Amino acid sequence: MKRRFIITAGPTREFLDPVRFLSNPSTGRMGYAIARAAAAKGYEVELVSGPVALRTPKGVVRHDVVSARDMKRSVDLLLKQPFDGKTFFIATAAVADWRPKKIAAKKLKKSEMSSVLELERNPDILKSVKGAIKIGFAAETGSNIEEAQRKCRDKDAAMIVFNDVTSPGAGFGTITNRVVFVCADGRSEVLPLMTKDAIGRRIVKFCEAL
Repeated sequence: MKRRFIITAGPTREFLDPVRFLSNPSTGRMGYAIARAAAAKGYEVELVSGPVALRTPKGVVRHDVVSARDMKRSVDLLLKQPFDGKTFFIATAAVADWRPKKIAAKKLKKSEMSSVLELERNPDILKSVKGAIKIGFAAETGSNIEEAQRKCRDKDAAMIVFNDVTSPGAGFGTITNRVVFVCADGRSEVLPLMTKDAIGRRIVKFCEAL
């Protein structure tokens, strides 16, 4: 069966002015690892990437974006493209939940800046996606598996990949990770500390079994 993977990776940046932004430490390694694993199996892979310092994997089409809204627009356009097979949407990107309500056209001087920053919500990309089999990620601080289970139900996902970013060898900026597969049917699978490439191959194998 033909399979297409649309994968988001890396951070988003939400600018206050041309030189300042809200973001997070995501390096994109997990999303790129999944893209590499899917491309190695010969699948069509579209990688929607926030700003990262990584090379595009062989056989992968990369779409560079900056903000959460940029990322959603790119994903929406890709999902509109016809495909005769199964489409998997895998959301590994660490998308900013909030953005500044106002973006200044010029650099703000200290004297012009308020100590209170007004924010507004960004779109929930994973929840908004329709017409694809969805897999999301839940980066938490602590062993809060219940939150991953809630996300799985709330976002109508086939699986949420849970990881505790405070666990040694896991989380942002590492080449390894320690994750739990939390599935929509109630099953969960605890994986040992593994490289992100190995986890990427396991996620693609999960998709192939669906």
